[in-house]
Amino acid sequence: MEEAGAGPPASRGRRGAALLAALKAKQKRPGDDEGARVGLADGGAGVSSQQPPPVQDIPPTPQPSGSPHPLPVGRAALLSGLTGRSLGGVASSVSAPSVGRAALLEKLKIKGGVASSLASVGTMPGVGRAQLLASLKGGVSVVGSSSGQSQGGTVSPGVETGVQSPPGGITPPPGKVSPTAAATVSPTTLAKPMSGMMIQEEGGDPIIRKGTAGKTVKLTANYVRLEMEGEKGMYEYEVKFNPLVDSRDERFKLVGQQRELFGPTKTFDGICLYLPHQLDQVVTVVKGTHPVDQSEVTLTMSLKHKKRLADKACIQFYNTLFRRIMTTLKMCQMNKNFYDPTAGHLVPQHKLEIWPGYVTSVQQFEGGVMLCCDVSHKVLRTQTAYQLLKDVVAQKPADMQGSVLKALLGAVVLTRYNNKCYKVDDIDWDMTPSSKFVDHNGEEKSFVDYYKKHYGITIKDEKQPMLINRAKKKTAEEADVAKLIALVPELCNLTGLTDQMKNDFRVMKDVALFTRVTPNQRQLALRKFLKNVNDSAEASSHLLNWGLRLAPDAIKLEGRLLNPEKLMAGKNFQFTVNSKADWGREITTNHMLTAVDLKKWSVVFVQKNDAVVQNFVSLMIKLSPKMGMKVAQPEMNQLANDRTETYLKAIRDNVNPNVQLVVAIMPTPRDDRYSAVKKLCCVEKPVPSQVINFKTISNEKKVSSVVQKVALQINCKLGGELWGCSIPPKLGNLMVLGVDVYHDPSRRGSSIAGVVSSTNMSMSRWYSSTCFQQPGQELIDSLKIAFIKALKKFYEMNHVWPDKVMVFRDGVGDSQLAMSAKYEADQFKDSFKHISDTYKPGFGFIVVQKRINTRIFYMSGKELDNP
Repeated sequence: MEEAGAGPPASRGRRGAALLAALKAKQKRPGDDEGARVGLADGGAGVSSQQPPPVQDIPPTPQPSGSPHPLPVGRAALLSGLTGRSLGGVASSVSAPSVGRAALLEKLKIKGGVASSLASVGTMPGVGRAQLLASLKGGVSVVGSSSGQSQGGTVSPGVETGVQSPPGGITPPPGKVSPTAAATVSPTTLAKPMSGMMIQEEGGDPIIRKGTAGKTVKLTANYVRLEMEGEKGMYEYEVKFNPLVDSRDERFKLVGQQRELFGPTKTFDGICLYLPHQLDQVVTVVKGTHPVDQSEVTLTMSLKHKKRLADKACIQFYNTLFRRIMTTLKMCQMNKNFYDPTAGHLVPQHKLEIWPGYVTSVQQFEGGVMLCCDVSHKVLRTQTAYQLLKDVVAQKPADMQGSVLKALLGAVVLTRYNNKCYKVDDIDWDMTPSSKFVDHNGEEKSFVDYYKKHYGITIKDEKQPMLINRAKKKTAEEADVAKLIALVPELCNLTGLTDQMKNDFRVMKDVALFTRVTPNQRQLALRKFLKNVNDSAEASSHLLNWGLRLAPDAIKLEGRLLNPEKLMAGKNFQFTVNSKADWGREITTNHMLTAVDLKKWSVVFVQKNDAVVQNFVSLMIKLSPKMGMKVAQPEMNQLANDRTETYLKAIRDNVNPNVQLVVAIMPTPRDDRYSAVKKLCCVEKPVPSQVINFKTISNEKKVSSVVQKVALQINCKLGGELWGCSIPPKLGNLMVLGVDVYHDPSRRGSSIAGVVSSTNMSMSRWYSSTCFQQPGQELIDSLKIAFIKALKKFYEMNHVWPDKVMVFRDGVGDSQLAMSAKYEADQFKDSFKHISDTYKPGFGFIVVQKRINTRIFYMSGKELDNP
């Protein structure tokens, strides 16, 4: 072995020398020399299996164990020999071509548990990197096939292996098999490595940990299992167009022309084509006719993957499939949700219409592939963009065009004639419905004639300006094409609620009658959706053609109802939290855990609000002692106006080191004024501050409750503690961290993270810090610094390091979940070595997501309730 591996040429670099040194350092075992020479004579790596070798047409000629054959080999052979030894192998008859560094280094990573999967499979011709990696991982290389898990390699025409395809695999086209690849592999030989690699890649079965506290309850959720009748498999093709076709709609029409080739069942998303069967050729080239100019377009379909329908990689396919089902059910798509325009509810007193709809998504869970379906509502206004335009003009503003642009720019409008939504990006004052354009047939016509001919709509005002929508670029090819859509304001209905409507209690109350649904109503809506799909022959055929079907009802779960927790307040008062998790009454009628007296504070307000502010101050002095907090008379600062500069000057003049708190009462909510006051009180003149909206304390019926809540907030800002919780002693010294990240769109590439951590066992005192991510810097680098600060702060307060650390991570989207779990959690754990090499506390990392559509219901007989 040492003679055969004389080393790579000097020009190979230092890595070859290091590998040679590592190879020489390995301890030889009996049979190594012979095995190495056999493997090297065949030009590949020698690995072994305890099973009998598969039958081969031409048995390899063994070399005498004593005959030296110093062969001039390169790094590939050395790595192959090293791999064979690291896998504990003896000589084998595997023959492989010279392969690249990436594939060989990948081969070195395969653990001993997978070594048996690299059984002898005969001689293989030269193949690409994707197929080599597939052969190293699964023991056999079949184009597009997988061993229980899809392998994402690129398929090239004419690149096939000489082994038998496993059942369900992709069969090479006739005449494509290399004459030198004559070996065959039995299915029993492949079964073991296939299952092994599936567990290796998926990480094995999920680890399930269940507690025993509480009582067992029956639950249900808004998830429906997607059942599979057999395993048809799914073939993914990449479709390319020559010449390029920019329009996504025209791509769909070109693919639809090939119905005879694809069959009745296909799913296309603009780039990828999904079929339940394989085409005759790995690369299929067909001709199509462009739907606009009737020119010839060449479509090239290249096979990319062969997947099982149960694979996680098929999630995109399922979501595309359900979008087709929604379209078949005549649902109208707005953003990512679908709504039923035929079942709208009118709210005539507010000129509103509410469309019911669904939010659907398909995900893979422990129980298989499931459809999540939740109720959604879209609020539409019966007012058109033309009516809004006329209302703005009627006010006779100085800058008429600017005022109209401000009212309409960014608004989302719905065109009733095709039930599509568009965002208003601009207004073209020079274009009117009388203006002419060239349609897809090359004919010049006006907008008036177009709507009259196609939709039977007569436009009344032919002088109104046109709204402009810039079409969203859906493909890379469309990125360079400016596509503008002109809309007639008269035909565009406005959507959503204005700020004025949101602040109107009566409007929101009437809208809530339709949008706030009970658990029973949500379940009925889910069953109605399932019935609509099953009753529609066309919609259900989309699933049945793929061997899929929806379960008849939502999933049933089993959960545990935990015992209510006890909280601690001041004077050793303990109370049990009620089922609604509301303890406002208990904490406002008893002393806080640690109260801080408010002795010197300043109130800044506008002079016209004097009466309401005086009432607020008197209630603070009266109600706070009930919670254990003594409040003195503040220094009152009246302002002549509500300008931002006036507020800032008053605060600067009155703040000194003895002032504990500044309360700023503002007549109207304004972000710029609020930000300026907070910046002054946090940066320039550091002092705790409380900003209150005048409207909040002007309602006499609710002002007492508001004052109590304000007093609780002020106590926290002064360093007090409101309540504490009892942590079981068996958990030891537990530290809890919360992490949230804010992404500033105005500063691309940079984010701000806030980290808050507990410093005592009752979880009533906390330490906070912020960290800024600089452009080009990984966010986790800043988070690690804040994490170490939190650990040191815990030690400073308790003189002991935490035994267990629990991190709650917020601000993670669905696309970042995998990165956060695999990268951030490991980086946090790696931070412990900065404390001590022997410090290894228990660690938990929990990702929190609030914007989810999962709904879990408690089953109380036939009725459902929120748990």
